[in-house]
Amino acid sequence: MIERIAADLVVIVHLGFIVFVALGALLSLRWRRVAWLHVPAAVWGAAIEFRHGVCPLTPLEQRLRVAAGDAGYSGSFIEHYLLPIIYPSGLDASFQYMLGALVIVMNLFIYGWVLFRRVRHASDAPQA
Repeated sequence: MIERIAADLVVIVHLGFIVFVALGALLSLRWRRVAWLHVPAAVWGAAIEFRHGVCPLTPLEQRLRVAAGDAGYSGSFIEHYLLPIIYPSGLDASFQYMLGALVIVMNLFIYGWVLFRRVRHASDAPQA
């Protein structure tokens, strides 16, 4: 029972990490220090996609599921949980490249906006 709960918690953390990788730059609009956590996370997320890798949370969850007596699954977290929703035919190399590029483009856009706002705000400040 505890292993099943732990596996479910890993899934929640994993999904939260994916959302943070994809949209965490938005948090830097409010809290600029978030970028120090988000940039490495986004680089990691994009690298996993470009290298066709598997996040370490996936095998952890699979081991916990097996320990709980459930059937494990093969493939990645994205393949097992998210792709059936957003891309039913399966994960292939071109889709992984697209996901990695999407992470980079979205975050470059958001961080560009953050930088633009800061530069504009700095130039609007009265000079002493």
